[in-house]
Amino acid sequence: MSDEVFRLTPLDVRKQEFKKTMRGYDPLVVEDFRSRVADEMERIVREKLALEERLRHVEEQLREYKAREKAMNDALVAAQQLRAETREQAEREAQLILREAEADAERRLERARREVERLEGSGQQLAQKHHAYLASLRALVERQKAELEALANSEAASFGKVAGTITPADERAREARKSSPKWIKSIVEE
Repeated sequence: MSDEVFRLTPLDVRKQEFKKTMRGYDPLVVEDFRSRVADEMERIVREKLALEERLRHVEEQLREYKAREKAMNDALVAAQQLRAETREQAEREAQLILREAEADAERRLERARREVERLEGSGQQLAQKHHAYLASLRALVERQKAELEALANSEAASFGKVAGTITPADERAREARKSSPKWIKSIVEE
């Protein structure tokens, strides 16, 4: 008989009654055996129930561990994806910042070059103007000097020397030399 069709419980063993026959088994031995079988069955059933309970508990823990493992694997995969996405995003942002910085530096450098060219042009113009000014100032000073010398020579001849006195032309020339500013002298001497 299969286990599915015929199931015995300790109570079934205890309540089982046998017909009495003349040449049958000793009733005391049968009753003793039935009692021991029922006790053993009760122990086995309790042990089976305890093991089934323990199995349910272990299976529940196993399900929890598998769920945790799945959650941890999912979290790990998500973290790896996030890390990869973050790294890619950071690299894209770094490239963008680098390109912007290079473009800004190029614009500033170009502006600085134009400014240097403009300042060099202005400096050359100022130098030319300065040289032209100095040349015209020298010419003016030379004309003035020539005129003063011509004037001094013409007046010296007209006054002449009077008994040990200095002629007015000589005094005026000396006064003109004393009153000339140093900057005019430096220009004439250059």
